[in-house]
Amino acid sequence: MGESQERLTTHTIDFPYTRTLGPVFSEFLTGMRDGKLVGIKGRDGKVICPPTEWDPETGDALGNDFVEVGPGGVVTTWAWVTEPTPKHPLDKPFAFALIQLDGADTGLMHAVDAGSIDKMSTGMRVTARWKDDRIGHITDVTFVPEAG
Repeated sequence: MGESQERLTTHTIDFPYTRTLGPVFSEFLTGMRDGKLVGIKGRDGKVICPPTEWDPETGDALGNDFVEVGPGGVVTTWAWVTEPTPKHPLDKPFAFALIQLDGADTGLMHAVDAGSIDKMSTGMRVTARWKDDRIGHITDVTFVPEAG
C-alpha cells in the first residue's frame, strides 16, 4: 500500500445570526445607555447582576423586579491582559475582573482600567467610568480603581 499524505487547509466558518435581547437583558442595556447598572431580584431577595430571565439556583422565571446597583464594587478575582487584541474592550493593558457591585449578590465580569498590573488586587474597590456617548452596549462602561 502507498504512503498516506496528510493535507491540511485552514478555513474560517462564520455563522452570522441575530438574537433578540428579550425584556430582561434589554433593561440591562437600556440602563447602560442611561448610565446605570441594573440587576434583578430573585425570589429569595438576592440581586443578580447582570440580570437573568431565570433564577440560577431554582430555574424559576424571574419577573421584572429590577434594581439599580453600583456604581462601585469589589474585585473578587481578576486576570491581567498584557497584550490586548483588536477584539478586547481596551487598546492598552487592562484586567478582566469579576466585580461584585454594591447592592448585588453576584459578580459582573468586566474590564478594569487600572493603569498597571501593580495597581490590581483582589478585594480592591472599583467604580464605573461611563463613556460620554453611550449606545446601550456593554462597552459603554469601564471600571477604574476608586479614588481613595
